[in-house]
Amino acid sequence: MPGETHVAIIGGGFGGIAAAVKLQQAGITDFTIFEQSPAPGGTWWDNRYPGCEVDIPSHAYSFSFMPYDWPRTHATQPELQVYAEAVVDHFALRPHFRFGVRVESVAWDDDAGHYLVTTDDGERRPYRFVISAVGLLNVPRYPAWPGLDEFGGVSFHTSRWDAEVELTGKRVAIVGTGSTAVQIVPAIAPQVERLAVFQREPGWVEPKGERTFTPAERSRFQRLPLLRRLYRYKLFRDSMRRFKAYDTGGREQRRMRDLCLRYIDSAIDDPAVRAAVTPSYPWGCKRPIFASGFYPALNRPNVDLVPHAVTKVTEKGVVDDQGTEHPIDVLILSTGFQPTRFLSGFTVTGRRGKEIQEFWGERPRAFLGVTVPGFPNFFIMYGPNTNGGFSIIAQLERQAEVAVRAISRVHKSGAKLVDTREEALDRHVSWVDRQLAKHASAMDAGCNNYYHSSSGANVTQWPRTHLVYYLLCRTLPRRGLVYQGWTSPERKS
Repeated sequence: MPGETHVAIIGGGFGGIAAAVKLQQAGITDFTIFEQSPAPGGTWWDNRYPGCEVDIPSHAYSFSFMPYDWPRTHATQPELQVYAEAVVDHFALRPHFRFGVRVESVAWDDDAGHYLVTTDDGERRPYRFVISAVGLLNVPRYPAWPGLDEFGGVSFHTSRWDAEVELTGKRVAIVGTGSTAVQIVPAIAPQVERLAVFQREPGWVEPKGERTFTPAERSRFQRLPLLRRLYRYKLFRDSMRRFKAYDTGGREQRRMRDLCLRYIDSAIDDPAVRAAVTPSYPWGCKRPIFASGFYPALNRPNVDLVPHAVTKVTEKGVVDDQGTEHPIDVLILSTGFQPTRFLSGFTVTGRRGKEIQEFWGERPRAFLGVTVPGFPNFFIMYGPNTNGGFSIIAQLERQAEVAVRAISRVHKSGAKLVDTREEALDRHVSWVDRQLAKHASAMDAGCNNYYHSSSGANVTQWPRTHLVYYLLCRTLPRRGLVYQGWTSPERKS
């Protein structure tokens, strides 16, 4: 079709950047990246709350194809945003971006062999391949508390942080004690008059160990690329041992619980607070929390841990499940995201007019988390059951490689499209479910987390290490993907 563009990438975060670089390295330069924000970065552009930084060590939370002079063991949000911009400029990707443009729908035209991509600026253009890189934790979860709209103060979600709101001298409540809240609490506690931290259920917290690299360390990493690679390898190797702790009956599970319990005893002064932050469920049931400043912040005289859920909001404050009203000026919602609602931001229609949400029903699923039967030439970054494996950046690289190898094979073979064998998807999902049944995150372990869809299935987490994912991504697509519309060499000539 005249004007047909080769590849559309939806999302300019780290997933979209990985896909673009891998396409470029494969010699495919005809691609467009749609990013609804005014700059690349994805979640690291959206999340700008005080204390925001990554949980994974910097040298692992970065692309293998783009080493970097990291100033700290764990990068802050501004540092990660700078890194995203640096990768984009190093690989000259900026001309491929369309910033401030949101994709509304993607619809497959079987006769033409391409997708029609509709954007919010009114354009509707054909693309032979589509790669969705919209991320997992990008749709905020707002609580349905009675009275929230009538609150007389200021309220906002952590992913929509309002930097114009002055917190100094204010009575502030933050609802939630997950990975985001534990970064915000120590960052704002010194400036507020009073801070109430509402905890519905405690999480296992371990000290993060973040620090600034010494000038000598940074110099050695820069001068000795082999040393930097060995350090990165060590980080991944150490994560494999830690991964064994997800087995609830294993020695590593006990080791991680003991580490966290010792941290509680050493970091928190008040015995009542120590008891309140101690979970009753296995380590790994929820997302493990890395935080060095959260527990010490709870010792501050102006910080109160409220170990109760919020049930409603009044004009002047919030009410907990004990019926106690807490007067506040600012309400910060650290209530998480909607990770099980994959691809909910736009409509995806495949063969015979079937929408992907209809195909999924209550159980989002994809082969290796990347492809879905009946949706040819369509690839998902950070799709179902790909979260985890230590560094999501490494996981995203593997997913980009699966997509780009498939696109390259279609291009080189003369095939019209690549699709997924339904039996391959079924085998993959069954294997994932069997692996997750052994994990601390399983619902029958008395676990409440954001991993499970309404079907009861864990649809977000990868059950094994990154090495296993790497090996499967290198081998399984040969049997799981099918190429259709082949053109023989004789016909080509």
